[in-house]
Amino acid sequence: MNKFTKLGLFAILLATIIFSSCKKEYDTAQTVDDAAIKTYISKNNLTQMIPDSAKTGFYYQVTNPTDGALFLNSDSVLYDVTVKSLSSGTTYLQSPSNGNLGTYVGYLNSFFQSSLSTSTTYNIPALRTAVLKLKPGGTARILLPSYLAFGRNGVGPIPSNENLDFIIKTYPYHKQSLLDDAKIQSYLTAKALTATKDPSRIYYIVNTVGTGDPVNGIESTVNIKYTGRTLDGTSFDSNATGYSSTLTGLIRAWQIMIPKFKVGTKFRMFIPSDLAYGTSGSGTIPANAVLDFDIEIVGVTN
Repeated sequence: MNKFTKLGLFAILLATIIFSSCKKEYDTAQTVDDAAIKTYISKNNLTQMIPDSAKTGFYYQVTNPTDGALFLNSDSVLYDVTVKSLSSGTTYLQSPSNGNLGTYVGYLNSFFQSSLSTSTTYNIPALRTAVLKLKPGGTARILLPSYLAFGRNGVGPIPSNENLDFIIKTYPYHKQSLLDDAKIQSYLTAKALTATKDPSRIYYIVNTVGTGDPVNGIESTVNIKYTGRTLDGTSFDSNATGYSSTLTGLIRAWQIMIPKFKVGTKFRMFIPSDLAYGTSGSGTIPANAVLDFDIEIVGVTN
C-alpha cells in the first residue's frame, strides 16, 4: 500500500471518527434534555403536560382555556412571554409590562426579542404548535429542551444547553387597537377618571381651557410643557421649561390633539400605541405601548 493510499484511508477513518463523535455528542445532549424534562414533569406531578404530536421533544399544557374558536395560522396574535430556567426557576425573559408582542400565528416559530441583545431571529416551532391549541385569551406552558431552543451556544442571559419553561399568554383581541382601547378603559376605571374619546381613539381630559391663540395646524410651531408616562406611572420624558417644535416633527397623537386647543390649555391624553411609537417603541418605551401625557400649550407660531 503506497503512502497516498494510506493517507486516503487515514483521512476517511478520521472523518468517520469525527462524525461519529459529533453525532454521539448531539444524541447525548438530546437524551440528557429529554430525561431532565421527564423527571421535572414527574417530580412536579404535571400530569396534563402533553408531548407534541411530532414527538420532537417538547411538552405543553393549556393552562388557561378560554371560549371561542382556536387560533389559525392566518390569525393575528397579541401575546406576552415569560421564559425561565427549568432547573433553577431563574427568569431570563419577560415581556415588558407596558407593551406586548404581536405577529401572525403562522410566523410565531420565528422568535425575536430585543432584550436578548441580538438581532437574530430564532426558529422555535413549539410556540406556533402550542398557540394553535389555544383560543384568544388562552395561555400555554411549554417545557422546551435546549436543542429546540437556544442550543449549545445559548443567547443573552440564557446559558448553553438550558432547558426552558416557556409561558405564552395571548390576549382576547386580534387587533392591537382593540387591546390598546381596553387597556385605556381599564386604567380610567381603576383611577376613577372620566375622559372623552376623540374619533382618533385618543382619550383626553381638559384640566384648563386656554384663551390664547389657536394652533392652526401641523405646520405650526408650538411651545409645550409636558410629562410622558407609561400606564404603570413610569415617566420616560418631561420638559417643565417648554419645548419648541413644528407639529410635523412630533408623534401623530400630538399632531391630532394639540391643534384642537388654544394657547394656555392644559390637558391629559391617553394615546393608543399606533399613534405614538407603534410596534418599534423608542428608547425605554416598549413596542405597542399606550402612553399617558400631560400637556400644556405655552405658545404657538402659526
